[in-house]
Amino acid sequence: MSGITYLRGDATAPSGKGVKIVVHCCNDLGGWGKGFVLALSRRWPGPEAAYRRWHRERAVNDFGLGAVQFVQVEPYVRVANLVGQHGIRTGGGGVPVRYEALDEGLRRVAEKATELGASVHMPRIGCGLAGGTWSRVEPLIAERLVSRGLTVTVYDHGNRPASRALGAAY
Repeated sequence: MSGITYLRGDATAPSGKGVKIVVHCCNDLGGWGKGFVLALSRRWPGPEAAYRRWHRERAVNDFGLGAVQFVQVEPYVRVANLVGQHGIRTGGGGVPVRYEALDEGLRRVAEKATELGASVHMPRIGCGLAGGTWSRVEPLIAERLVSRGLTVTVYDHGNRPASRALGAAY
């Protein structure tokens, strides 16, 4: 899909100049401990602490599917904790990804990126532990971000090829 740059690398080390938003998919249970969040926590402790506080205080805030929390981790880098997954994978109950929640969260990311003049960076959100497919997520990114003229970079970690056909990143 044109407008999305695919790179082999680490989404916690976003390339380019200017303000950057690193987007990742969180669950709605308050759980943080597997997948891409481990790389985030190794690099910056703030997003995990903010997410856990956001979940703990959910009775008085907007925490829930489709919500996004922006955490500034460096002068020109923010992490977007996007709640796009209902629960966690536990067996035969289907995949936890909620495409409607990803779509809504990406709309909110687009607003913030436009406001800040930021580029957007991410692994293949919703396609790792959340169980989604890139063929369903990529068009959401194109519609919500690329169509607004935002620069989007998707990172494939490690030895995996940087191709659109790949389903999961972490």
